[in-house]
Amino acid sequence: MIALSLAEIAEVVGGQTYDIPDPSLPVTGPVVRDSREVVPGSLFVAFAGERVDGHDFAAAVVEAGAAAVLASRPVGVPAIVVEDVQSALGALARHVVRRLGTTLVALTGSAGKTSTKDLIAQVLRRKAPTVFTPGSLNNEIGLPLTALTATGETRFLVLEMGARGIGHIRYLTGLTPPKIGLVLNVGTAHIGEFGGREQIALAKGELVEALPEDGTAVLNADDPLVRAMASRTKAKVLLFGESDEADVRAENVRLMDSGQPSFRLHTPSGASDVTMRLYGEHHVSNALAAAAVAHELGMSADEIALALSEAGSLSRWRMEVTERPDGVTVVNDAYNANPESMRAALRALASMGKGRRTWAVLGQMAELGDEALAEHDAVGRLAVRLNVSKLVAVGGREAAWLQLGAYNEGSWGEESVHVSDAQAAVDLLRSELRQGDVVLVKASRSVGLESVAQALLATGTEGEVVAR
Repeated sequence: MIALSLAEIAEVVGGQTYDIPDPSLPVTGPVVRDSREVVPGSLFVAFAGERVDGHDFAAAVVEAGAAAVLASRPVGVPAIVVEDVQSALGALARHVVRRLGTTLVALTGSAGKTSTKDLIAQVLRRKAPTVFTPGSLNNEIGLPLTALTATGETRFLVLEMGARGIGHIRYLTGLTPPKIGLVLNVGTAHIGEFGGREQIALAKGELVEALPEDGTAVLNADDPLVRAMASRTKAKVLLFGESDEADVRAENVRLMDSGQPSFRLHTPSGASDVTMRLYGEHHVSNALAAAAVAHELGMSADEIALALSEAGSLSRWRMEVTERPDGVTVVNDAYNANPESMRAALRALASMGKGRRTWAVLGQMAELGDEALAEHDAVGRLAVRLNVSKLVAVGGREAAWLQLGAYNEGSWGEESVHVSDAQAAVDLLRSELRQGDVVLVKASRSVGLESVAQALLATGTEGEVVAR
């Protein structure tokens, strides 16, 4: 964060100082909410959660070097006390972003946000210093904490914005107003909470509504609900996709035997070939979105193509491919799942597994509401259509629907099985995997299915990560 004195911070957030001997003392370290991340000069943000109250760590963080605590009550050590800690954190982020004057790129979508954010960051940081959201810290707490890591040297600030309802993105854009707004897609993730794809589109489109007239809306030409958002902004519109009408588009898309996509990138400034290190054809759309942002910020087609070809995954458990010494390949895509990402992962598995046995270890896709039965059934059926050698459905009712879909599609023998939990899946795989098999592990984050991938990689000699 840019250096601000405790007195300045108190003024920005509308707080009162307590037990601060010298209000001119600057905060020179990061703003953190985890006491383990405190370093000398930090500002510690004390949230009172259901299980842990950050105020209880106030003395310890100051002893560790924190300049002060942002708190909702006096804590007996240097503190800035505010009525609402979350609102104060947002106000501080808003102030710092305005002071910095960096180009802020914000993105949202039902699927692919984190992977695309990672791609954008890897492309842009070749041009200038770039700060971006770590992992999926895309909510009202994670987003301002990310923004506050920017410094005077930061040229680009890339922020992922999530939403679980109408008004969420409007709130986030109020904290960190974007110059470029990217909407990837409108799918079925969280459809149970929103109530329908039209409501999801309404929420995601709040991003383009927040853009200034001299800003740019980067929209997916292949998604009708996203493309229609052009009418909701006065900013310039730049389209990406495989459509002939897209300003940034892909031609000659193909998947190599490894499952990695290759294509010809076309931008208004030229064309160049891309061969990605990431796995799955769905990354082509993500790459085009990143290319559109980079083009808008002045990068050439050749520069963008090279950066995309060298980019990897910066966030864990997203198509993370590891090959064990015995030749078994484990694809850990267990960070999260929705119908769109589940289908994309299955197609990637089918491509990677040509001539090899393939295993799809799948669990529940959460927050689908009334669509849950149909969507789980459809994924089970797709696994059969793609000739996945064996579907292992892990968990309760939704997993049973996955297996039932496979059964109804024609998987009547040992090609699909329903097991109760992750350990049962691990036991089955350990007994039946053989050299050369490819195993995909995927489910919603709440299922915790990454433990299956971790157990498989802990079996025998430690595997070597061949690509991420």
